[in-house]
Amino acid sequence: MKEFYKDKTVLVTGHMGFKGTWLCMILKELGANVIGYGIDNGVKPSLFLLSRVEGRITSIVGDVRDYEHLLGVFHEYKPEIVFHLAAQPIVLTAYREPRYTYETNVMGTVNLMECIRQTASVKSVINITTDKVYENLEQGRAFVEDDKLNGVDPYANSKSCSELVTSSYIRSFFSVQKRKLAVSTVRAGNVLGGGDFSDNRIIPDCVRAALAKEPVTVRNPHSIRPYQHVLEALFAYLLVAKMQYETPELAGAYNVGPDEEDCKTSEEVVKLFCECWGEGASWEVHTVEGPKEAGFLKLNNQKMKDVFGWKPHWNIEKTLQAVVEWSKVYENTEDIPTVMIKQIHEYME
Repeated sequence: MKEFYKDKTVLVTGHMGFKGTWLCMILKELGANVIGYGIDNGVKPSLFLLSRVEGRITSIVGDVRDYEHLLGVFHEYKPEIVFHLAAQPIVLTAYREPRYTYETNVMGTVNLMECIRQTASVKSVINITTDKVYENLEQGRAFVEDDKLNGVDPYANSKSCSELVTSSYIRSFFSVQKRKLAVSTVRAGNVLGGGDFSDNRIIPDCVRAALAKEPVTVRNPHSIRPYQHVLEALFAYLLVAKMQYETPELAGAYNVGPDEEDCKTSEEVVKLFCECWGEGASWEVHTVEGPKEAGFLKLNNQKMKDVFGWKPHWNIEKTLQAVVEWSKVYENTEDIPTVMIKQIHEYME
């Protein structure tokens, strides 16, 4: 990884978000020249500011809906590798603001693909989507990459559309251009990690409750999700980008999720979190009426294993230990960048 990414120019959209910040930190540890393009997502506290990564990269404030601005960034910096993370990622927010969600997640992808089409320097692209892109009939089996794409709620559906946009550009434009270019979509499960302060997400809710010395409230205790540490997903993205850069024929659609034993119910995850946190942390079920959310989601990760020799490294217990470690550093106003770099190197080892 270090040999490959050293001195390469890498563009990260959505670099100010939770996953984007962690990805920028990793890329700097790998020696890359990082160009970030994104907007403040309004989540407070801001992991991007806490990480102090802004001073280590070229950070550009820009909206993926602004095509002309984004194209200018491509032409100025001429990236070789692109990770597309910019999105409106919250299911409940998408129900409240569907138009904004589609503008960002669909037209943002169109704008990105147009910029790539017109930038000869780009050789490897990863469009990060989600486990929710699949048509979910809740049949009790893990999704495979060839399953039908048809997310139901506005967030899931917008990401399904982003996948289709990517596929269309690959077949309509990139495949006929006389250039070396590989584009993949990667569908990750529910990522957990220190510094996620988003609303209506299970681990951020756990951390907020623990810091406030209050019981964790669990909305949907029996919902099953493919939980994994954010570093697990990000290093998989980095691996796919590297391998398809070297061998473009490897480009495709890939699921990145945990093995079967780490697909847990919300209740199980919260119980494990409270055990890791200690200090008398507790939880309680508080079911509320709201928009429909899938009760069962699992990803089959066999294709990643077969094509790249990839495998998950951190199980759910290790994942939650890392979340708690980060959160207690934050609670004690200690050095956030240091604990992030420590965890990155721990994962790399």
